[in-house]
Amino acid sequence: MGDEISFDGRTLAGVANDEDGEVGADTVFHFEQTGERIYANYAGGEIVDGHLVGTFDGEQWDIRYTQINTDNETATGHSVGDVEHLDDGRIRVVDEWEWESKPGTGESIHEEIDQ
Repeated sequence: MGDEISFDGRTLAGVANDEDGEVGADTVFHFEQTGERIYANYAGGEIVDGHLVGTFDGEQWDIRYTQINTDNETATGHSVGDVEHLDDGRIRVVDEWEWESKPGTGESIHEEIDQ
């Protein structure tokens, strides 16, 4: 499998989300990866500051996130996302998420952007 995906050093942004979500097109995620562990800081749009940690097995991530929005509300959640290479070499994540700090679930899509 010479096409292994790594998140290390990649930058992704939200391209789609359900109405219960706060991540949008202005939300930018900066990733690091060590082994199967992934980390990201993110901000933009409704989110002032967010952090995620999780694992990535090469095909799917399993992450938990915590964030604060422009109304100074904090929120936490969990998601599992399917990760794929796009034809141009960028990566896309189709993410099934659920809030843990409040009601709501949904699906969001993140794609790698050039920085």
